[in-house]
Amino acid sequence: MPDLFDFAPYRAKEKPQFDLAEVTPVELRGYINAYADTMHAIIADATDADVVFVPSDPIARDIVTEETDAWTVGHVVVHVTASSEEAGALGLLLARDAAVPPELRSRYETLWTTITTAAQVTDRLEDSRRMCLAMLDAWPNPPHLDAVVEHSYFGKMNAVVRVMLGLRHADDHVEQLREIMRQAKAAGRVSV
Repeated sequence: MPDLFDFAPYRAKEKPQFDLAEVTPVELRGYINAYADTMHAIIADATDADVVFVPSDPIARDIVTEETDAWTVGHVVVHVTASSEEAGALGLLLARDAAVPPELRSRYETLWTTITTAAQVTDRLEDSRRMCLAMLDAWPNPPHLDAVVEHSYFGKMNAVVRVMLGLRHADDHVEQLREIMRQAKAAGRVSV
């Protein structure tokens, strides 16, 4: 399986986010596939019951809705894929030198409660991979990597940084997804 990007120095603020601009468009394609492949590997043996299993997560809190319920596999996958697709769409606009307001949101998140089967999770991951790669394919040759906007939280962003920030968000949820699957499988082994 391909390596995931090491976002640790960016999270620790040892490196500025704009250093992500050094990633090439070819490398972006590899990272998009690596994150999709990693999530597929984590849920490879998921059952429908695993997808809707509600794990124990005492620190779960949605920063937007303040929701405190722990997230299911389906919830994590629709959340991560929506963020990756949004980053890809905004990265595409920047690569085309479009005037992109730095705080622009372009997000659609599938209603997580409708994702109840392992097949739906797999399909959602693949659909997202397809869209993210297609948006990367739509970049002009050469892309306008000199088009930069200043975001109030993330700082300077060009097309590459915008896409990488979507992958950073996916990276933020990889261990959460592993833990949900671990708990789901452990719960499924308990005899009643």
